[in-house]
Amino acid sequence: MKHLLIVDDDKTNLTMARNALSDVYKITAVLSGEQALRFLNANIPDLILLDINMPEMDGFEVMNAIRQDDRLQYVPVIFLTADTEPETECLCLEKGAVDFITKPFTPPVMLSRISRILELEELRSSLRRKLDQKIQEVSVMKERSSHDGLTGLLNRNSATEAVNSVLDSDEKGAMFMIDMDNFKLINDVYGHAAGDNVLKMFARTLEDHSSAGDILCRLGGDEFVMFIKENKTAGELSDIAGAIIEDLTARVLNAGYNTGTTVSIGISLYPTDGDDFASLCHSADKALYFVKQNGKGSYHFYRDEKAVENKRAENVVDINYLKAYLSRSDANNGSYILNLESFSHVYNFIRRIVERNDNEVQTLLFTFSFTMDDDSDFETVLELFEKAIFKSLRRVDVSTRYSGRQILVVLMNTDQTNCVHIAERILDAFHSMYTGPEVDIRYETERLERKK
Repeated sequence: MKHLLIVDDDKTNLTMARNALSDVYKITAVLSGEQALRFLNANIPDLILLDINMPEMDGFEVMNAIRQDDRLQYVPVIFLTADTEPETECLCLEKGAVDFITKPFTPPVMLSRISRILELEELRSSLRRKLDQKIQEVSVMKERSSHDGLTGLLNRNSATEAVNSVLDSDEKGAMFMIDMDNFKLINDVYGHAAGDNVLKMFARTLEDHSSAGDILCRLGGDEFVMFIKENKTAGELSDIAGAIIEDLTARVLNAGYNTGTTVSIGISLYPTDGDDFASLCHSADKALYFVKQNGKGSYHFYRDEKAVENKRAENVVDINYLKAYLSRSDANNGSYILNLESFSHVYNFIRRIVERNDNEVQTLLFTFSFTMDDDSDFETVLELFEKAIFKSLRRVDVSTRYSGRQILVVLMNTDQTNCVHIAERILDAFHSMYTGPEVDIRYETERLERKK
């Protein structure tokens, strides 16, 4: 049964209303506005019949109190009044009543009006529920369209809008371009479910090292960006980058994924390295490429490269200083791994040496036959093989990725027999690190001869 609250200071009116309605509805009757509000503090009826003219607190005052309570905002109110003036009717409706009944009331008319209003209220409630459901669905759809479904971070479009909005306010900030090293090995060795788990782990790590206002985004695959809104020093940004690398590397290992997965980070600064999301990402990506080409598992500022270029352009130095400066960038052991364009210059230089001094130089060409379907898996194999080359060769040797399926190596001061031993050493180093699908690797050797 629907529950009705009747508020009237006249006991006769209350008795008449109770007698007329109690067969159809559950009735609570009170004699004053104060009693009504005490009852409403603990109860929410389906409808309120409210007398206007009452001592101490009239019906309009009670109505004001009801509408200030969020719990009661949708409870329909019918005013009871002996006043039939149009002004009173208008005032009742202005106060928020759905109807009014004149006294003395006629029971059938009262029953009919209450029934109609409750039916309308049921319809309104149904419409409100449907509207709330639609609002929730739209909210969910908006959330899904603006966020990455796997990690819950912003997607590229939403991050672009968010970062550009921050930059419009002329606030300084820093962009981290973050990429996982050897991530494909996790999918290959442990399965794609493990890969998804690591990506979620990656997102949670970034959240742990971010502050309020920072913008986190998954660009796709294992590429993420993190825009740090606050104006931080290079030292503070370095600490954040180092902590992310250390933390995620440890989490991956603790989760049991023994694939040598680390993190590389490129950092660009606003406004010196870019003035919007795209340009900051471009600069950070260049810095990230530097890390990828120099051992991975570290971070690099885009401005460091620009500063070195500017310093070289602005300063006149003697040859001893220049030799000392250039040697500082060659502190690592292992061979040089160059892109094809740079390699071609080195190769021609080596050929000139052979022409003049008849040095014994061997070329070693590795060719890969892949049985895997995903091109990104090829990249993982080639990256690991380059790491094996780097570890196996000397600093005087040089290599390049000749094509998507071939790597060319030049070995200085090496004879044919030793060249074969070196090739086998590289293959052993590769197979000690690689645990993915089978890869067929063949190699050919040839001495770099003087031109006749």
